[in-house]
Amino acid sequence: MTTRQKTRPKTWQTGRHTGRAVRLPGGLSLRLDVRALTVAALLLAAALAAGVALIGTGDAGIPAAGVLRTLAGDGTAYQDFVVRELRLPRVLVGLLVGACLGLGGALFQAVSRNPLGSPDVLGLSQGSTAGALVVIVLMSGTAAQVTAGALAGGLVTGLAIHLLAWRQGVHGYRLVLVGIGVSAIVTAVNGYLLTQADLVDAARAVVWMTGSLGGRDWDQVWPLLGLCAVLLPLVLVHARALRMMEMGDDAAHALGVRVQRVRLVLTVCAVLLTAAATAAAGPVSFVALTAPQLARRLTGSPGPNLLPSLCMGAALLVAADWASQRAFGADQLPVGVVTGVLGGGYLLWLLVTERRAGRM
Repeated sequence: MTTRQKTRPKTWQTGRHTGRAVRLPGGLSLRLDVRALTVAALLLAAALAAGVALIGTGDAGIPAAGVLRTLAGDGTAYQDFVVRELRLPRVLVGLLVGACLGLGGALFQAVSRNPLGSPDVLGLSQGSTAGALVVIVLMSGTAAQVTAGALAGGLVTGLAIHLLAWRQGVHGYRLVLVGIGVSAIVTAVNGYLLTQADLVDAARAVVWMTGSLGGRDWDQVWPLLGLCAVLLPLVLVHARALRMMEMGDDAAHALGVRVQRVRLVLTVCAVLLTAAATAAAGPVSFVALTAPQLARRLTGSPGPNLLPSLCMGAALLVAADWASQRAFGADQLPVGVVTGVLGGGYLLWLLVTERRAGRM
């Protein structure tokens, strides 16, 4: 067999899924799901197009071509100020927060093997909220301190859930149950903290708890971008092991996967992604829950769909931010209100669909 024959991509097809198995130098092989990659590329293009449209809309409207010229460095001084200083940071934070939530939700759902295994249900968003409330109510902290408090609260909550769910390993069903319990406790703590705040701090806390991209600047962009640059390759390295774990811990262990180690690494990555997103924009609800499920419906693949979920989360949040600014006239809503309404409607539709199909 010639070298060309050895490296020729081999097409595989299972049900509705078509992909290619590519043999790499050194005896390694890589299986590519063409449909999943196509969906991810289309979702990314939609997210970027929505971002350009969002940058160009407002009191000082700029056509999409003008936005692109300004981003390329050919705009006027006025356009450069509006695009680069006022609007671009908000859109980038929206894209990055949505991507973090979509990827974090996909990881939690894959690790727990439960469609409800998302940061909203497990209590991580509530934990980040608790950290931010402690800083706002007890310390009257600055915006940077609130961000640090939210990040710390999410990490502490994730560690507590992991330790409480540990029993010779962490299993998905127990992880979800412990997360629901921790979520209820932390929600009660958040309510108590609000009752102890004065009027100004309470109003500030409620606005933050709703989830908003208003007033975001480059100080939120760079930490999120750096975190994604570090965690995304780490997650993708473990994607093959994660797919094997969907067959069950015993089967994955028999195939050479260090199940508990992989689960711990991916859980830590998901906690960091969720905590960083919450610290940057507040607890934006339902994106982490719905983005992986919508991505799975588009790809038709039962796997974790990490890249499609990431791109779906970015597209959903930017579209929701556009709706929060433009769809209600002069009244601008926090983006968390829009995602909550859309996510709640999606959940109701999903429950009705599952019931009619006889699966619940």
